[in-house]
Amino acid sequence: MKQRKGLSTRSVVATGIGAAVFLILFKFVAIPTGIPNTQINVAEAWLSLLAAIFGPVVGGLVAFIGHALNDAISYGSVWWTWVIADALFGVILGWAVKKMNLTNGDLTTKKLVGFNVWQLVANLIAWSVIAPLGDVLIYSEPATKVFLQGFVSTGINFVSVGILGSLLLVAYNKTQVKQGSLKEKD
Repeated sequence: MKQRKGLSTRSVVATGIGAAVFLILFKFVAIPTGIPNTQINVAEAWLSLLAAIFGPVVGGLVAFIGHALNDAISYGSVWWTWVIADALFGVILGWAVKKMNLTNGDLTTKKLVGFNVWQLVANLIAWSVIAPLGDVLIYSEPATKVFLQGFVSTGINFVSVGILGSLLLVAYNKTQVKQGSLKEKD
């Protein structure tokens, strides 16, 4: 049987719808933190669910497209270092949790803890390292400002994904049939 290359139709549709929902959440469900250009938003929780269901490619594309569109609409230009960091968050989380079977109807406490450990790692890499370093190296932003933004974003996103992302995973899993739970009667 010949292996297909590229994204499946399901993944393309998930990317399009996922990016649209991400954009709406990112733009309209955001609470200012008092730190410039840093908000509490639920878009990362949505992204974590999509990355868990569809994997790293869809996770990365949803974040990249949704974040870039938000920047273009909201600010008139795209802040690429943070768009790339967001895409990297989706890729890392999607890659890390791909084999954990978080969406097969059998979500255990151990799997949920593993998900949250990985989302913390992905948040640390994306927001505490990649985004601020990119701002310093590419945009010549003051390091103290962008690292503060990055650390605040790491904490906020960790809590958002930890609470809302976990709740979304639990809710999604309640809609799934556990593997092997349907048995044929004798």
